[in-house]
Amino acid sequence: MKTVFKIGIVGILVIVVAAVIVAKAHKNSSSSAATAAGNGTETHAATSSMAATALPRLVDLGSHTCIPCQQMIPILAELKKELDGRIQVEFIDVRENPDAGQKYGIHLIPTQIFYDASGKELARHEGFLSREDILVRWAALGILQLSPATQPE
Repeated sequence: MKTVFKIGIVGILVIVVAAVIVAKAHKNSSSSAATAAGNGTETHAATSSMAATALPRLVDLGSHTCIPCQQMIPILAELKKELDGRIQVEFIDVRENPDAGQKYGIHLIPTQIFYDASGKELARHEGFLSREDILVRWAALGILQLSPATQPE
């Protein structure tokens, strides 16, 4: 009887663990599938971004309803295109994904977080940040060398 009881407990534990794994996978795939409307930058959970590439990342946390955040959208789209293959650029709308604000420790928007290729946070900035200031920050962190193509105007 003890063997049957032990097998039953193990079976229940397997079911619970599987349910947790499925729930986490569903949550990650839901947030990974969302995209920022019309700006060409993708919204991802940090873990899916890290698994997809081994590039440094710029994560901008903001909202489509925030004026400084709206001003950042074309800058992010331009940088995403310009730095493709060298630096990953992401936008996360914290109003559409409120858990992200807590996950990233956001106090105000927009907030830009600079990560190295291993996922280590290198720097953080709160408020609007111009294209030029973003490029200079990457250069100061030793991630990007400013060339004529990436040189601030």
